[in-house]
Amino acid sequence: MKTGRTLQELGLELQKQRSVRQDYVADSRSLSFRTEEGDSKLALNMGEKMLEFGVNPLAHQQISTRLGIPLKYYQRMQKEAPALLDANVNNWLQQTRDRRMLRIMDGNVRAFLSDRYRRLDNLELCAAVLPIIKDMKGAVIESCEITDAHLYLKVINRRMKAEVAVGDAVQAGFVISNSEVGLGHLTIEPMIYRLVCKNGMICKDFSQKKRHVGRQVENYDTDTAYELYSDETLAQDDKAFFMKVADTVRCAVDESKFMLTVGKMQEAMNIPLDHQPMQEVELLADRFNLTENEQGDIFRQLFISGDNSRYGLLNAVTAASQNAADYERATELERIGGEILALPVKGAAPIALPAGKVTPLRKELAS
Repeated sequence: MKTGRTLQELGLELQKQRSVRQDYVADSRSLSFRTEEGDSKLALNMGEKMLEFGVNPLAHQQISTRLGIPLKYYQRMQKEAPALLDANVNNWLQQTRDRRMLRIMDGNVRAFLSDRYRRLDNLELCAAVLPIIKDMKGAVIESCEITDAHLYLKVINRRMKAEVAVGDAVQAGFVISNSEVGLGHLTIEPMIYRLVCKNGMICKDFSQKKRHVGRQVENYDTDTAYELYSDETLAQDDKAFFMKVADTVRCAVDESKFMLTVGKMQEAMNIPLDHQPMQEVELLADRFNLTENEQGDIFRQLFISGDNSRYGLLNAVTAASQNAADYERATELERIGGEILALPVKGAAPIALPAGKVTPLRKELAS
């Protein structure tokens, strides 16, 4: 498992980001776009003044998607014909006529979102869940990180342990992830931590999610942009929501689900690969868009282990995650390990959960 930051470093970064972030709501007709020497600026008409910000790569993608400009063409114009890009973007901003939320960090647009986007921010999330994790017996934050796209908290419960095979012990855990820039839900996912190699596998099943969608923000009757501050009603809604998230975290490590996953891992040990290892990795690369370096790392791990079973393949993928270029990609490889485990077994009946009561909280978070 890739290490990331210390918890103290994470806290300092979240505080820093809080101090330099701004949010604006703007009618698209109050926005103007210009590009010089490959750098784009987005200006907001604030009525009595104009504000201008740089544009981060993700915001470029979101502008491209919202205005219906194919991304490859958008990027080509940005590089080869900036005046044409400006004309396209400004024309469609005027034609689209909708309201957008612009999330600003360090003087740059980091996200270009719907005005219905619900700000479930990382600092509030940590304030809600870290005290709960601290009070959980046996729970430790094994890894945490804040990237341009997500916050990650990876928690292991050292008291919940089982053996997949003799000498191959695993522990239960979970991953909390959140995006402030529109790249996914606030999510709580089960994780399996393998002690022999310190790799993590994020399980596909049993995750809890909450979308960043809420009421339309304050509907000011104006064509100009305005800065968005905390709304008291939304703040109370968010407080209630984060209390429910905290309740879900308390129950995030479920022994029956953990044992079901361990059982599937034991089953995977007896499922041979359908092809030779090199071909199996190539097929995996096609399915999950792996890079050549990732394919090489996975094949080496598979060769070293000598385990040509489905279990060997998923372990090779999660081991390769430690060599990933960044934390974001390492986490995605941990999820791919879980995807491999979840693949259907030929001729086998699906595994059913034990009968049990689903609480209203779990229904709400899963909706």
